[in-house]
Parts: sequence; structure tokens; C-alpha cells
Amino acid sequence: MVGSSTSFAAPKTVQVSNPPAPGRVAVLLPLPLAGAYDYRAPEGPVPPAGSFVTVPLGQRMIVGVLWDHSGSSADLAEQRLKPVATVHDAIPMREPVRHLVDWIAAYTLSPPGAVLRMAMGPSDALEPEEGRVGFAVAADLPPPDAKDRRLTATRRRVLDVFGGTEALPAALLAHEAGCGTGVIRAMVEAGLLAETRLPARPPRPVPDWRLPFPPFSDDQQAAADVIVGAVEARRYETILLDGVTGSGKTEVYFKAIAAALQAGRQVLVLLPEIALGAQWHRRFEQQFGAPAAAWHSDLRPAERRGVWRDVAENRAKVVVGARSALFLPFADLGLIVVDEEHDASFKQEDGVIYHARDMAVVRASLEGVPIVLASATPSLESLVNAERGRYRRLVLADRHGGAELPKVTLVDLRDDKPDRQRFVAPSLITAITETLAAGEQAMLFLNRRGYAPLTLCRTCGHRMQCPNCTAWLVEHRFMGRLICHHCGHAERPPEICPSCEDKHSFAPCGPGVERLAEEITERFPDARIAVMASDTLTGPQAVADLVARVQQHEVDLLIGTQIMAKGHHFPMLTLVGVIDGDLGLSGGDLRAGERTFQMLHQVAGRAGRAERRGRVLLQTFDPGHPVMKALAAHDRDRFLALEADERRSHRMPPFGRLAALIVSAPDADQADQTAAALARAAPHLKGVDVLGPAPAPLAVLRGRHRRRFLVKTDRQVNLQAVLRQWLAGVRVPTAVRIQVDVDPYSFL
Repeated sequence: MVGSSTSFAAPKTVQVSNPPAPGRVAVLLPLPLAGAYDYRAPEGPVPPAGSFVTVPLGQRMIVGVLWDHSGSSADLAEQRLKPVATVHDAIPMREPVRHLVDWIAAYTLSPPGAVLRMAMGPSDALEPEEGRVGFAVAADLPPPDAKDRRLTATRRRVLDVFGGTEALPAALLAHEAGCGTGVIRAMVEAGLLAETRLPARPPRPVPDWRLPFPPFSDDQQAAADVIVGAVEARRYETILLDGVTGSGKTEVYFKAIAAALQAGRQVLVLLPEIALGAQWHRRFEQQFGAPAAAWHSDLRPAERRGVWRDVAENRAKVVVGARSALFLPFADLGLIVVDEEHDASFKQEDGVIYHARDMAVVRASLEGVPIVLASATPSLESLVNAERGRYRRLVLADRHGGAELPKVTLVDLRDDKPDRQRFVAPSLITAITETLAAGEQAMLFLNRRGYAPLTLCRTCGHRMQCPNCTAWLVEHRFMGRLICHHCGHAERPPEICPSCEDKHSFAPCGPGVERLAEEITERFPDARIAVMASDTLTGPQAVADLVARVQQHEVDLLIGTQIMAKGHHFPMLTLVGVIDGDLGLSGGDLRAGERTFQMLHQVAGRAGRAERRGRVLLQTFDPGHPVMKALAAHDRDRFLALEADERRSHRMPPFGRLAALIVSAPDADQADQTAAALARAAPHLKGVDVLGPAPAPLAVLRGRHRRRFLVKTDRQVNLQAVLRQWLAGVRVPTAVRIQVDVDPYSFL
């Protein structure tokens, strides 16, 4: 079994206990329950494990999955068992996926049903494709005074689900509207909806693996041969593809994708953010002559249903998606790729807390297929795993096509000071002027959304704070709102200070990308300027459109946050300016230095990716910091060696293990009392240190008061067993929640 995210050698088998007794079946439901429940087996042959079934739970009928082992209802007398209501005519959930669900639940200390929910797919995808009945808004609506015409709130919700003329199946329509299917039937009888037949989906284009690839360098060819060999041998292996920005990592793993396609097998590619998907899809289609299937939260319901079924039926050969694509029901998986494997976005922080990169390694092992972890700045965990022989490391040391790495210059803000109420140093202004005069493009990076991170009253010093969180409200001048980036609360900027009642006294403090854009527009009024941030670009297509404009040189100067730092290729971009290189280096995060180095290295890598050499000006108040020195010298390995020594000396990951316990409650006293009870029951074991409780840095989040523990152990300690025993000994009030985060990435 896998011991931790720092030493992944994923399990070959998963232990199965408590097999159901004859005449009963275990059904796992997509709810946060302790385990599978037993039901009376349907008449006839018992369906195989993994079959989708509908069963009663209380007054509800719920779709679940026949599981391999019983849970908390295994001792219920047979005569008291409720029967399975329906066995769906759908492809059963395959054993590797069921084992993945059990494995993640055990590793993260999450209810198995909560993990299953992520693997269940759209509710209507289980319905047979042929002859499906759908419902659409009636073409001729009856007059308002007609019998049964009255639009109740529920009926309005049903009609609001329709974004256009698309027909939807009853199950999906009822799910989206939050009602029963009886409401749908009643609306048909009232003439509000019309019954129709859902159209069959057209066949999905198949990528052509036979199309020629561009010439490879020797290093690219050697790396491709290794990965292709693992694909052809159909063996599990974790391969770390470590290549500098612009070295052609994508083309290398495209070659492995071609090998999987040639063998008739499927491929999963995970990206940290869907904003990166548009450019990736364009490159994929250029190489393979057909698009890959996309899986992310912005898909329409019909698209999600189609992709899910195509994956299960082996019609979608290549899928690229965000974290949740990890749970898709691949029929014949042959390769997994995790691009930008170091990215913290792969860590899910809500609900079931898991790291998609690490769980992808587990799935690759369960499926018996190779997995490629690709990055220009691999995580320290992956590099240590390579040193220990758990991963194979392939290195691409040079940029493809002979392009040189950009020259990085540190701008010491103590000497090269920006003008008052300005944020761009004179030397960077000069560099921008020279770049634009040469007909080239520049990029300015500031990883801070909005106009200003803090708004305060000049008269009394009152700071605008979120009413639900211990966080300052961020001004977004483009939208005319003050927004909390933690809970989403938004309000208009007040004209009168709520503390001293002075009028028009609020002033922005510090820069965000909007304020930076304002400054640059004043300095370069003739330049074509664009802002690239997650709140100014809505969805992957908006990102793709802006990227295309930059590539076509319709933009002279790009200003943005981290979404412009990864994966984009801008041939005419030769200058990158980093406005606040020190941002992110503080705050108590053990990975602060590593994360800052990775992000700034990625940003710097956007410069000079074609014939013209790029340059990077990095503004900092601490040019002697190891991160800054490593960036200037292009000496990643030395920085990581220092980082590893520091972590090793403190038994921090990947040389020790961590888990966080977050106690939250609507009342501060409840949170404190539960935290105190946990402290009294804390384990006292060799190799185990419990730190806390202490108020979380975000002591109030979404109206809940939060206290934190940090558990630090030696690598050989069974951390999950320690946590289970500890939590089992404390009674937790209903209003209090305890969230367990194994291998934490966030310390807020």
C-alpha cells in the first residue's frame, strides 16, 4: 500500500472484506455515509459488482453502485432488507475505479460515498441511448388563464433550466430543477412542456496517430522512446518528464499518446486549470487531425453526458480535463499524463480533500498503465521519488530549436524605486519602451487580481473587511465591486466610511492587475494593452481568444496573473517584467519558496521562446533571497538542494508526513471546546508531534470559526491509523465539523 504522497508506489491490490451474504448485495451510495448498505438482491442472477442500481433510502430513491464488500448494515436481518428497485442497463463501474474510490477514501479519511459521488457521472448518463425520451419547452404555450397553466416556483425552475431549444431527459431536467419527475409529467399535461425523442449523438472523430511528427532533438527522441516502450509493454511505471520551458515536453508525450492510440487504447491528460485547455486542444488537433474530448466544469449537461458515455464505451480515445477527469469510466486506459505536475491547483481543498496528481499515480497502478508527470519545475516530492528510484526521471535540458533561456535581471526596489503611487521601476519602464520600439511584445506579471488588495479610510484607518471571513475585501474597479476572494461576498464600495462617516475617504492600498494596467496605460497610451486574469476572462474560450490575439500581435503589452504563466507560446514576446517577485514568499507555508520559484520560473519561460532571446526583469526588495539568486542564475537544482536540506532537517515533506485537522463551527466557543477536547485526546506516540490547537490564519471563513491542528510524523508512521484512533475518541457536536487534510498544501 502507498504510505504517503511523498513515496508513491501505488497498490497492486486492494483488500476486500465483509463480502455480502447470499441473497443480499452491498450498495454504495453517493452520500457521505460510513460505507455500503446491504439490500435484498434482485430476482434472477445477481448483477456483477459495479452495476448501477436504484435503491430506496428513507423516502428517497437513490442511484448507487453494487460494491465489493458490505458496510455498516451488514448485520441487518435479511427480512428487514429493502429490495433493489432497478438495475440499470449501463456499463458497470470497472474494478480499478471501485478500488480507486476505496483507496482514496481510506487515504484521505473520507466517507467512501463522498468519493463515489465524484465517480458517478451525470445522472442521466445511465439511461439507454436508443429511444430516449426528452422534454422541451412547448412551442405553443397555453394562455395564462388555462387550466393547470399556473407557473409555480418549481415550474419556473424547470423552465429556467432550458438555455435554448435543446431537449433534455426527465431525470436530468428534474435534477437540475431540484424537483421530482412527476412535476415534469404534470407540465406536459398542462401544455408547458412537450415530449420528444432525443437525437442520437454523432460519432466522435478519432485522432490519427499516423500523422507525421516534427523533427525531435536527441533528448526528445530518447525520452519518447522510453515512454512509448512503457505504453507498448502495458506496464505500470511513473515517469517524471523534467524539461526546461520550451524544451518540447508536450511533443514527447504526444508521441506516447500516438502509441496508445495505435494500440487502440485510451489516454487521460490532466491539466491544472481549464484555462490552459484551449491552447492545448489547438496543439493536439494540429498534431492528430481531430480534437480530444474535454472534461471540465464549464461543459453543458448534454456535453458532460456525451463525454461520460463515450469514455465508458471506448469511443472517446483521448480526454483532457481538470481534476475530476481522474474518475472518468475509461474502458481501456493505456496512458495517463499529468501536465504541470507541480501545480498546486491539482490539490482539491473542498469536500474530499485529495491531490489529483498523487491519486493519478494510484489509478495508473491499479490500471497497470504508465503515467507521465511533466513539468519544467517538478515538485520536490517528485524529484525525491526519482532519487529514491520510485520514479524514472527523463531530462530535457535544452530549449527546442536552439532557443536560448532568457536573461534574468534582478531589480532591487530599494535602489531602483518606482515613482510615488507607482509600482513599475524606472529600469523596467525603459525596457518596455525599448521592447515596444523594436516591434516586440512585453508581459507584466502580478499575481494579484483586482485593483487593490486593501481599501481603507484615509480619515480613521478603517479597513473594508468581509463580513463572513477574516479577510480584506479586494477592490475590483472594472466591476465596481469589493469582493472577498475566499467566500465570494461582494458589495459596492461605500461612499461614506461606516466607522467615522467621512465621505469619499476610501483609498486603495497596493496594486492589483487592474491598477497596474491603469499605470501602464498612462505611461504607454499608444500601446495595445490587455489584462489576463481569471476574473476578467470568463471560461476557456475567452482565454483562447486572448491568446490568439497575442500570438497574432494584436496586443503589444499583456498584463496578468498566473493563468498567463503556464503553457502559452508567444513567439514575439521578448520581455517579461515581474512586478512583485517577493509576493508569496511569506505566510508560514512550508512550500512558499518552492512555489514562488516554480511560478516565477514559469513566467520567465514565456520570454524568448522563438528566434529572439528574451529577458526578464524581476522586481524585488530582497535580491539576496535564495529564490531570487536561483532564478537569476538559472540554477534550479542548487535551490532545490537547499530546499531539500531545510525540509529534511525539520522532518517536513517529503522527508516526513503532515496532516491538518481543521475544526469549524458557527460559534467560536463551540470551536474552542471541540478543539480543547481534541487536544486532551491527542496521541502521544514516538515519531508523532501534534501542534495546536491555534486559530487558523483565516479564523473565520464563510461565517464559521476555525481552529487548526498540524500533525507531523516520521515517514514510517501510519498516519491514517493515528488519525482514525484519535478522532474516534472524541465526541463531536452536530454543528461542529472536523476536516482532515492529509498532505496539506494550504495552511490557511
